[in-house]
Amino acid sequence: MPEPACAVFDEHLTEYDFGPSHPMAPLRIDLTIALARELGVVGDDALPVVGASAASDDLLATVHTPDYIEAVREVSARPYEKQLAYGLGNDDNPTFAHMHDASALIVGASVEAARRVWTGENRRAVNITGGLHHAMPGNASGFCIYNDCAVAIRWLLANGASKVAYIDVDAHHGDGVQEVFYNDPRVLTVSLHETPQTLFPGTGAPSEIGGPDAEGSAVNVAIPPGTSDAGWLRAFHAVVPQVVAEFAPDIIVSQHGCDSHADDPLTNLMLSIDGQRASYLALRDLATTVPDGRWIALGGGGYAVLDVVPRIWTHLLAIVGERPIDPETPTPPQWRQRVHELSGRDAPLRMTDAQSISYRDWTDGYDPATWLDRSIMATRKESFPLLGLDPMP
Repeated sequence: MPEPACAVFDEHLTEYDFGPSHPMAPLRIDLTIALARELGVVGDDALPVVGASAASDDLLATVHTPDYIEAVREVSARPYEKQLAYGLGNDDNPTFAHMHDASALIVGASVEAARRVWTGENRRAVNITGGLHHAMPGNASGFCIYNDCAVAIRWLLANGASKVAYIDVDAHHGDGVQEVFYNDPRVLTVSLHETPQTLFPGTGAPSEIGGPDAEGSAVNVAIPPGTSDAGWLRAFHAVVPQVVAEFAPDIIVSQHGCDSHADDPLTNLMLSIDGQRASYLALRDLATTVPDGRWIALGGGGYAVLDVVPRIWTHLLAIVGERPIDPETPTPPQWRQRVHELSGRDAPLRMTDAQSISYRDWTDGYDPATWLDRSIMATRKESFPLLGLDPMP
């Protein structure tokens, strides 16, 4: 009997490494897997771990241009020669040896997750090293070299999926995935992100609704800076379940960047571990509404490397594996010791920030005096009618 879920991972996936001063430190992956193993979340008696192979150039070319793929190969071979073409070699995307191989392996891991779920080998799969949603067909962007999310979705479409819902809860807009599928009515892209007025990449306004052949296929909720758990969950539940239900996808692909946390150094949202965990449970529940519960979960941003990323992505692994962890669970002493040795700081003692996850439901009333409610209503007015939904409360 096939396992209901799996995690796609091997140690080589941590070789996606922009260097010691870069925010996207592979240590966040190492500490997540270590914490998940010590808590019994992954392993032979829990969520099984499977490997993957690097994506071929042909597979990458389903999203990326051949000249861009060749450029990544060239800078991988000569990473110390200063180049600034194709978005490579700048502060966001510094070049490193074997960049192509490391990036192609992340894509291969996300496609392997897609393959296993689509073929029925598993109902759910997770790749925490994936979620590189900013990469464009012809250039790198925002710490992302190849767009594993988009390549995995293209693979699903090529292998029989008629409709795919992509849901992005990273603090940054999922601009690369939206760009690839903006005029494709088979793909619904939904992104909840900090408003483009205050955060990179400066896109994701509610008025971005899809191309002329796919109006309504892009749904954007621009969250005000400073929004905490209650407001973020209000926005999620006011938009996401309705548009996904109306679209009726064959499968859900979700991106779980955890840089919406209050401690993240690069963003201005104020979520807690508890609020982020609630969003993962909501996405799990949404996945139960699609045929066979097909769900592919990917990682993404997250730059509070020690305190936040390992805990919340361990929750994600546990939720995908249908063995959610009690938020009050203590973090293992051995893991805390490792964090202290690496940083000189005390690690979190529990798998929670001890925050309430209650929120006011949208059906309880719309308050036009608040920036949050105006943002939610802007999305509903732009997108809901195109999907046959009533935008009003």
